[in-house]
Amino acid sequence: MPQIRRVSPLFAACAALALCACGKQAAPGQGGPGGGRGNQPVPVEIQTVQQQDWSDTLRALGTVQAHEAVTVTAKVSETVQQVHFESGQEVARGAPLVTLSGQQQQAALAAAEATQKDAEQQFRRMEQLVKQQLVAHASLDTARATRDAARAQAAQIRANLSDRVIRAPFAGVLGIRQVSPGALVTPGTAIATLDDIARVYVDFPVPETELAEIAPGQALTGGAGAYPGRRFDGSVATVSARLDVATRAVTVRGEFANPERLLKPGMLVEVALVRGTRPALVVPELAVQQIGTETFVWRVKPDDTVEKADVVVGGRIPGKVMLKDGIRAGERIVVEGTGKLQPGAKVAEGGSAPAADGAKK
Repeated sequence: MPQIRRVSPLFAACAALALCACGKQAAPGQGGPGGGRGNQPVPVEIQTVQQQDWSDTLRALGTVQAHEAVTVTAKVSETVQQVHFESGQEVARGAPLVTLSGQQQQAALAAAEATQKDAEQQFRRMEQLVKQQLVAHASLDTARATRDAARAQAAQIRANLSDRVIRAPFAGVLGIRQVSPGALVTPGTAIATLDDIARVYVDFPVPETELAEIAPGQALTGGAGAYPGRRFDGSVATVSARLDVATRAVTVRGEFANPERLLKPGMLVEVALVRGTRPALVVPELAVQQIGTETFVWRVKPDDTVEKADVVVGGRIPGKVMLKDGIRAGERIVVEGTGKLQPGAKVAEGGSAPAADGAKK
C-alpha cells in the first residue's frame, strides 16, 4: 500500500507566495516610460498659456562718469609763481588756478607795445603827408604794414602771457593738487583734475535682446553701495549706436542729478529701469526648466503626451516668467509635476496640484 506523505503547512505557504511573486513579474504593462507606472498617465498640473499684462524692471550695474571731466595742464615751460586753489575745492568757470612766472614776457610786451605806439604815430603822420600830396601812396602802405605787424606782435605776446595764468575751463570740483609754488612745469604737466559732477552720467550694459524696449527719456533709479537705502532718480540720456561684439550688449547712458555731489566718477551703481506695462506670455516660474544652457517648458500635445519646447526668457518677477519665444498663446504646458516627465510621456490633470490650490485658499 503506497505511503501518503503529508505536506507541511509552512511549505504550502511559501509556495503560494512564490506563485504570487511570479504572477506579479509576468503582469503586462509595467516598467514602461512615463514615471515608472506603466502606461498610466503621470499626474501633473496643466495650464493654458495666455497673454497677460506684464511690467518688470531691467537691472544692470553701471559706472559713474562726470558730466564734464578734464585734467588741467600747463601749456608752456615756466616756474609756478602762485597757486590759487586747494585740493577738493569747487571753482567757477574761468577761475584762476595757477599763475606762472612771466617776467620775460612782460618785458617783451612792454617793448612790443612801444613799437606798436611808434608805428601808429608814423602811420598817422604818413596819412597827413599823403593828404598834402607830399609823399607817394606807397609810403603810406608801408607805414600801414609796419603798424599792423607791431599790433600782431603785441597781441601774440599778450596771448603768451595769458597762458601764464591757468584757468578752470568750466565749473566743477578740483581733485588733488599736483604742483606747488616754485615748481617748474612744462607743456602737459598735470595741475589737477576738474570734474563737473552737479549732474553725472551712469553707463551700463543692456543685452541685445532687450534693446528694442530701451529709449531715451525712460525713468531710471540707481543705488550705490556707499549709501545703503538711498535712491537716485535719473533718466535714459542716450543709447549707443554700436554693440559690443564680444558681449552682444549695448551701452546705455543714464543721466542723474547730483546736487549733493554724492555720486563720484568711477563709482559702481545698480541701475533699475522700470519698463511700461505691455501684453506678454507669462507662465509660472516652476514651469520653466533650466538644465545647463538649455531652457525649456514641457508642452502638452493634443494626445496628452509631452515634449520639450525650448523657450527664450524675456524677464522674471517673483513667481512668474515672461517668455519671448518658443511658446504660443493657447498652447498647454505643465506647470507642476515636471520632475518625473520624459519626452513622450502621457500626462493627466491631477495629483498634488489640486491639494496645493486648496491649501492656498
